[in-house]
Amino acid sequence: MEEALVVKTENLTKEFKENSLIHRRPVKALDNLNLQIKRGDIFGYLGPNGAGKTTTFKLLLGLISPSSGAAWVLGKPISEIKFKRGVGFLPEQPYFYDYLTSVEFLDFYAQLFRFDKKLRKQKVLNLLKLVGLERAASLQLRKFSRGMLQRIGIAQALINDPELVILDEPLSGLDPIGRKEVRDIILSLKDKGQTVLFSSHILSDVEAICDNIGILMHGKLQCVERLDDCLSHEVELVEVTVSGLDEACNHTITSLGGQIAHSGDKTVIVIHGIDSPDGEAAIARILKAVRESGAKLISIMSRTHSLEDLFVGLDGEAKERECVMHNA
Repeated sequence: MEEALVVKTENLTKEFKENSLIHRRPVKALDNLNLQIKRGDIFGYLGPNGAGKTTTFKLLLGLISPSSGAAWVLGKPISEIKFKRGVGFLPEQPYFYDYLTSVEFLDFYAQLFRFDKKLRKQKVLNLLKLVGLERAASLQLRKFSRGMLQRIGIAQALINDPELVILDEPLSGLDPIGRKEVRDIILSLKDKGQTVLFSSHILSDVEAICDNIGILMHGKLQCVERLDDCLSHEVELVEVTVSGLDEACNHTITSLGGQIAHSGDKTVIVIHGIDSPDGEAAIARILKAVRESGAKLISIMSRTHSLEDLFVGLDGEAKERECVMHNA
């Protein structure tokens, strides 16, 4: 396996039997996955519920066995055990011992790696500081909020200073502040040279921190790209928000190609095709009409192709292929 890769799979496949008394045909949760993750990257693994993301993680960790194909983690086949000392893992719905305090909880996991007492104490204090839970050191986990549980879960995944950190939906269910805190933790791991593989449904967070992404649909990997390469920086449309727009100006804007939507006393004007000379001229004419009408200009915003656009497009294509295969 290439030294620069921490994860590599070749046609990795997992089939499960359908839970039906009538039909016992196998269902492919993961279908010929070919994936490579480079050392030091933050890799976002995306896909709708049931796409096969958690199945991938379980296969990589050796928690379940593949039906076919092969995979390597940290240069070792997933059939080996030794590589697991270099991996940290936070499952999507972890179970924690509610009556342990933060210190007791992390010390318990540190003992699993046979660290001596002095080293365990230092590791626990450092991790509590990293995840911002120093003040909760003596607090029982049953009194933790969802965001605090996510942070202590990440701390236990880091107890062994892993080369690879796998986080299954670490941002799910968090408020904006909690999501930012977890994003900052993930970025701090990259700064230390650790590799992070995480799944998420929150595409804006993925755009904010990832180097590379992989999109999984119905068990099949649809694309693997650098984030910057899959997002177009060409402006698709411009949104102009104004207030106090009169009816006459509404008609003028519509005739110039603008689309109008009203929200209370505000009006949003959407202008497409602005990458052409005609589009640029339309913006100028519409802004002139707004100014001459006496309306108040609130904002002008441009929109580029987003990760959400790519995700939705690939999902639609995958569903269409499934429909064609089903009807064939």
